[in-house]
Amino acid sequence: MGRLFWKFFVSILLAQVAATIGIGGAFWLRDQARQKSVPSLDSGPPAAVALDAAAATLRHGGAAALRDLLGELRRPQLFVLDPARRELLGRTVPASLLREVERELAQDAPNDWTGAHWRGARRLTGPDGQRYIAFVPRQFGRPEGMRGGGAPGPLAPALDPGARRRVGQSVAIGAAVAASLLFAALLAWYFSRPIRALRSAFEAAAAGDLAPRFGPGSKGGDELNDLGRDFDRMSERLRALMDGQRRLLHDVSHELRSPLARMQAAVGLAHQQPDKMISSLERIERESERMDKLVGELLTLSRLEAMPDALRREPVDLTDLLDSIVADARFEAAQRDLRERRAPGPATRILIEADGSAMVSGDADLLWSALENVVRNAAKHGAQGGIVMVTVGCDDGQARVDVLDRGPGIAAADLAAIFQPFFRSGASRSSVDGHGLGLAIAQRVVHAHGGEIVACNRDDGGLKVTITLPLV
Repeated sequence: MGRLFWKFFVSILLAQVAATIGIGGAFWLRDQARQKSVPSLDSGPPAAVALDAAAATLRHGGAAALRDLLGELRRPQLFVLDPARRELLGRTVPASLLREVERELAQDAPNDWTGAHWRGARRLTGPDGQRYIAFVPRQFGRPEGMRGGGAPGPLAPALDPGARRRVGQSVAIGAAVAASLLFAALLAWYFSRPIRALRSAFEAAAAGDLAPRFGPGSKGGDELNDLGRDFDRMSERLRALMDGQRRLLHDVSHELRSPLARMQAAVGLAHQQPDKMISSLERIERESERMDKLVGELLTLSRLEAMPDALRREPVDLTDLLDSIVADARFEAAQRDLRERRAPGPATRILIEADGSAMVSGDADLLWSALENVVRNAAKHGAQGGIVMVTVGCDDGQARVDVLDRGPGIAAADLAAIFQPFFRSGASRSSVDGHGLGLAIAQRVVHAHGGEIVACNRDDGGLKVTITLPLV
């Protein structure tokens, strides 16, 4: 068992023992108070009846008959003292009780032996003229030495609870302590067991093992088991982040290796063929631009992942933003059509439809980057010579932007992955230039602004990307 178990165990045990001692001490103090209390006489109806019976017995049967009565009487306990102050059955009367009897009898008429009633004590006169004193003590229990039955024996103080009661109390306290010990052990084990399991899970996580250990089927539904399941979710999230970082590092290395390899080839060609220096420099310039663009996109992606809430907030009109983005995309599409020396035919057209202004609150530069990535992606991947349609509208407190193209679309199995960094569909890996970061950046920008972005294939061919953002 660990130290935490013993801390729980000792704390709970001390609390239980303290409660037990408190309860036992209360009973002990009560008994001590009874033992130390001033003896008193019983003046109730049963005592009066017993005294009347003693007076009648003594008057008609004498001391012998009265002694027999005392031997048979159980409750209330009746004591009779002869003129020599000896109890008829040989029972010892405590001095404190005897003083109380004398005090009561001496209050009003100490010389009256006619049989008047005195608060549980009475003077009696026998047939032979002998004077007796009868009294009934107030009983708080059945003290030793005042047992009914007349058998003389060693007497204890009048209100002593007796050895039997003391033994019973000792047994009760011992049982309470044993129960406290067992309860403390069980409770300490119950608390320390899941904590020990959590400690082993943390040690495994520190060693690099992030496998879940507290599944949904773990027993119990208390806070400690909830903590274990929270640890599972945390470790699963950490494992996903670490896997993502490893994939990102691998993809970045791969993306950087290709332009670096082409730049090295261009430098080698320039050394071997000085007459081709101009074309080699142009190749180096293009590759350096590609690397600069890749680094810029990675920095934007890292910023969005590290501080998604640290954004500038200002009113932005999505309609004006998209007008500028579509104008730039039209220019790039025209230049691309000329550069590829396409056969005569319809050029790629990029159209925009807007119902009016759509004001949102956010970072204009990041929103520009997100919308531009989506529109340029549609222009690159859409069917060449087709139409890319951009629509802007407002609905139920949300600004909605739809970007539709007539390209080949995305395989259904890849729709959930197109927003992952460096993802490119099989058809575009070799035919379209890019790093696969545009849609990933767009998704993180939209999420940072409290919106949503989804993609789906169109029924009649092509891809549809929908962006929703809360209106101002």
